[in-house]
Amino acid sequence: LLSLGTGTNSEFAKNYTAEEAAKWGILQWMSPLWEMRSAASSYMNDYYLSTVFQALDSQNNYLRVQENALTGTATTFDDASVANMILLVQVGENLLKKSVSEDNHETYEVALKRFAELLSDRKKLRANKASF
Repeated sequence: LLSLGTGTNSEFAKNYTAEEAAKWGILQWMSPLWEMRSAASSYMNDYYLSTVFQALDSQNNYLRVQENALTGTATTFDDASVANMILLVQVGENLLKKSVSEDNHETYEVALKRFAELLSDRKKLRANKASF
């Protein structure tokens, strides 16, 4: 299973004081709540799937790819400007150089190549079985 995320906003973890939040109306609560819900859903799905694959001794069959430190215009879903597209390409290229996790120091680039080889091998195996 290859799980591709859209990234999470590192800025959502801002610290707010109770005094600030007490003055908020419903609209001011929407953005932080939406960002927290989205991030929590992403983290929980990843945690659940990685746990299931580990329990099945198949952890090499699951790879989650996601940048968890997006900032600025890279966090907006509706900015299709040329400048932002160039920025997103750079974000992706930088992500390829990062370690998959603290426990797995393999880079995303190496992990994706390994994963592609695994998928290709499995496809060839299925094709060979079908030809018999």
